[in-house]
Amino acid sequence: MLVRALAHARWQETTTLRTFIQHPGCTRNLTSGTDGSAEKRPSAKATPDESTVLPFLQHPLGVKEKPSPVLKTWADTREELMNQETRLAQREHLVKEATKGYFTDLNATRRHGGKTWIAPNVMIREDKALYFPNIVGSSLDTKSKKHTSSMCEGHISVISMLSTRMSEIHVNGFTTPTNERYLSNPLYRYVQINLQENLLKSFLVSLFLSSIAKSVPQELHSTYLVSSQNMEFVREHLGMVNKHIGYVYLVDDNLKVRWAGCADAKVEETNALEQCTGVLLSRLDKKRSAKAPR
Repeated sequence: MLVRALAHARWQETTTLRTFIQHPGCTRNLTSGTDGSAEKRPSAKATPDESTVLPFLQHPLGVKEKPSPVLKTWADTREELMNQETRLAQREHLVKEATKGYFTDLNATRRHGGKTWIAPNVMIREDKALYFPNIVGSSLDTKSKKHTSSMCEGHISVISMLSTRMSEIHVNGFTTPTNERYLSNPLYRYVQINLQENLLKSFLVSLFLSSIAKSVPQELHSTYLVSSQNMEFVREHLGMVNKHIGYVYLVDDNLKVRWAGCADAKVEETNALEQCTGVLLSRLDKKRSAKAPR
C-alpha cells in the first residue's frame, strides 16, 4: 500500500513537471548528445522574462575549505556552531528560504527553463577556484558508501547533480559528447549524484534502484551515487538554486570547481565543457609524466 502511494506521488510529480515544461512560456533548447546541434521547440511569443538575456556565471562556485572523506568530530562541529560568522550566514539563509513559496522553484522553470546563468567559455582560474564539497552516497554496483572527495581526487571529474527526470535530460545535454570522447581515459571520471534530500523521495528512489541500474550503463555503476545528504547550507555556494533542474561541474584533480553549467545546455556550453575537460586532462597527464621516474 505504501509503495503504491509513493509510486503515485512520483508519477504525479513527473506529470506536473511535464506540464510546466510543455507550457508555452517555457522555452527549451535541448542539445543533441551526438552532433551538438540544438533542437528548438516551437513556442508562443516571447514574454519579457524570456527575452531577457541571461548573464554569464559571475563568480566561482564551491566552498572555501578543501573537502575530506573523514567525518567531522564533535569538537569540529562545536567549533563551527560557535563561529559567529557561520551562524549569521546560516540564519540569513534560513530566513531567505522561509520566505520562498512551495512552488517557487517549479514556477522558475517557466523562465528560460529554470536557467539562471550561462556557463563560461573558459575555465575559472585555479587560484580563484573554490572546492567541490564532499558528498556521501551509495553506489549502484556494491551499494556501499562512497565519498566524492575520494573518488575524484587525482582525476579530472565531471559531476552531474540529479534530482528529477528533467534534471537527467539537462545533464545529458552537457555531458554526452564529453563522455563519448574521454570516458576511456583513465584520468577521467564521470560521477552522477542522485540527490534526494526529502526522506520520502529518498525512500522511493531506494525502492527502484534496480530500475535505475538498468537505465545506467554498466561501466558507470561504480560512479553513480544515490545520496540523501543535507545540502541546505551549500546549495547557494554551488549555484544550485532550483531543485528541479540539473547541474554539471568540472572538477580538477585538486577537487576545485573549474567550470559549471545548469539547466538546458546551449551548444556553446556543451562545446566549452568538452574543450575545458580536454585541457585539464592534458595538463594532468603532463604533470604525472614529469613526476614519473625515468
